[in-house]
Amino acid sequence: MIGIIDYKAGNSHSVLNACNKLNINCRLISKADEFSDITKIILPGVGSAKATMDSLKELDIIDILEECVLKRGIPFMGICVGLQILFEHSEEGDAKCLGWLKGKVVKFDKSKVRVPQIGWNKLDWKKDSVLTDNLDKENAYLYFVNSYHAVPENQEDILAVSFYGQEFTAMISHDNIYASQCHIEKSGPVGLRILNNFAAL
Repeated sequence: MIGIIDYKAGNSHSVLNACNKLNINCRLISKADEFSDITKIILPGVGSAKATMDSLKELDIIDILEECVLKRGIPFMGICVGLQILFEHSEEGDAKCLGWLKGKVVKFDKSKVRVPQIGWNKLDWKKDSVLTDNLDKENAYLYFVNSYHAVPENQEDILAVSFYGQEFTAMISHDNIYASQCHIEKSGPVGLRILNNFAAL
């Protein structure tokens, strides 16, 4: 059973609809006692890192998230802001984030590109992953809406990059933690393939 975290700053229903389209066994969760039978977790996100962290604190689920993901090794997928808050700090709202991964989140340079980035970008894959099984990686375009991007301290955490005025982290993979800056639930067949591969872990 995949638990999709439902919180004020998220877009959980879009992810739920995508999972339902793929006949993935899933449900929305927002309380600590709803994690008991969950075997995978998806944390969607729209809006700011600070608002996301505030919502997770308000729901009082950060401890159970860390228990499931960091201690029990349950596969985790973060989407958009759900990727950014995995790192230590975000410039957006000067937010202290989860700190599961070493690194920071910074804003795109507005002197070079229009912010936010909105549109389809091609991904350049840095390593192999179960998320890319049966994926046409040479033609993998996915949908982005973001003003900020993650700068991982450990380059080995980067699964894929893209380009918007500069190269930036598009997807990460670290042990049982996966995340996508792009909205895989809104990225057509390519995004749905990645989502399905995650569900099949």
